[in-house]
Amino acid sequence: MSFRMLRFISIVSVFSLFHSVPVLAQEKNLKQQIQPLAANSLILDIANNQQTMAAVGERGHAFVFNKTWQQVNTPTDALLTKVFFISPLKGWAVGHDATILHTADGGQSWQLQMQSAEIEKPFLDILFFNEQEGVAVGAYGLFYRTLDGGNTWNSEYHQELLFEEDVAYLEELKAEDEALYLSERSTLLPHFNRIIPVTNNTLLMVGELGLVATSLDKGHTWLKQDFLYEGSLFNAAVVENTAFVMGLRGNVFVSDLQLAEWSKVNLPINSTINAGLRLGEGTLRAVGNGGVIIDITTTGESQLVEQRQGENLVAIAEDSEGNIWVAGNKGLIKLEQK
Repeated sequence: MSFRMLRFISIVSVFSLFHSVPVLAQEKNLKQQIQPLAANSLILDIANNQQTMAAVGERGHAFVFNKTWQQVNTPTDALLTKVFFISPLKGWAVGHDATILHTADGGQSWQLQMQSAEIEKPFLDILFFNEQEGVAVGAYGLFYRTLDGGNTWNSEYHQELLFEEDVAYLEELKAEDEALYLSERSTLLPHFNRIIPVTNNTLLMVGELGLVATSLDKGHTWLKQDFLYEGSLFNAAVVENTAFVMGLRGNVFVSDLQLAEWSKVNLPINSTINAGLRLGEGTLRAVGNGGVIIDITTTGESQLVEQRQGENLVAIAEDSEGNIWVAGNKGLIKLEQK
């Protein structure tokens, strides 16, 4: 069995654990989503909107923070993977079934901008450059752009991020079988896991198969780096003048903001690292599987801060009072001050 087929079976087996019901049915059952223990269920992301915080997770669950976490209604039961705010009021959340939600009131209410079970791919991240222009990215090269605040979304295919052998394979296939070409084309790009601004002009995107790519034109074109690691990278962050990328089995790399040369950070453990938060001067606080919480300096030094048994941590954020929150398979958790 080919690597391509194994990769397809693996991703489908994960995505099939979650589903969406038709939009009209979802809208009729919004009140059923409010559940007392939802904040203890799977939460995949937390975002600070300059005034408060919002979080998203399984079954379309969304929350806002005002001294305590409160669940709010959403028009979907799809797994939500990422939430992003461009201003205190305006934000977006994305997830499975190519779902994109929008809020204009700081996360108190959400409206559906896009959803398609037929696409059969999840969005994994979303980034807006201003209140009108933004991109959403996800599995198998899923990439959509809006120029009107999300009222319309248009698909883009970034062939420049394919492996050279796949470009040649697609060219041959297109001449022989158009239908098979389109089918294969939709699965050959790696998963785009995270997209972040590094400077005013530079975007950094990381993903599956050691994908590290940069763009100078808001993601219209990309330059793929010959990166020193071929495993999955799940997140990226900037602390002062240092960029971090992080992924499977404790693989974390640092670079200056030119993003030309990367060096590996030696961690005290080899757990997968899923997210990081700028913590004071020169330090990234990273979280990952096995409940690990690690501080990494911009000079590449690392220290295990805590390991929470039975937890996989996938997100981290700081509230307005300086408290640090983490999220994962046990829901939303405030870390004790140390």
